[in-house]
Amino acid sequence: MMVYKLLFVLFLFVQSTEATVHPLRLSLCEIGYSSVEQLLTINLKLFLMDVNEALVFDPNSNELAFCQPDEPANAEQLLLNYLNIFFYIKVNGKKVALKIKSKRLSGEGDNVALWLLFEHREDQNIKSIEIKNAIFTDLFFDQNNVIYVHVNGDSRSLMLNKKTTTHQLTF
Repeated sequence: MMVYKLLFVLFLFVQSTEATVHPLRLSLCEIGYSSVEQLLTINLKLFLMDVNEALVFDPNSNELAFCQPDEPANAEQLLLNYLNIFFYIKVNGKKVALKIKSKRLSGEGDNVALWLLFEHREDQNIKSIEIKNAIFTDLFFDQNNVIYVHVNGDSRSLMLNKKTTTHQLTF
């Protein structure tokens, strides 16, 4: 519950701040699995400024134009290349191949977020999930990556950062 309270406070802070650079170094990830549907979903929320900083070294760049009509053909692959270095999910010891099912933008100004959805068919019962989330820890010493995991009604939350980039959960 403490993580939920922290997130709520952080959310309010982000919504009320009008700075030139968003004040929080935060990503959110929600992982869900239902054995009935046999589908693993991964929702990842990243600040667009941080994505631009990581991929083109300019937080205010419009070069990649994610979710815009003029999005370059290689933009999504550049993002996946970055994510494959700093983010993975292993289910029962096997790495899940990341393929973006959908993406969208939300927010305004410096607080625009890029939302990514990944899906993976998983027909075996999940006994363990290993998560690596070191996204943006190469750029920002104070980056925190909050993760919620829901497996067949069992919900857990954790926070990864530069010191602790990987965690394994057993069910």
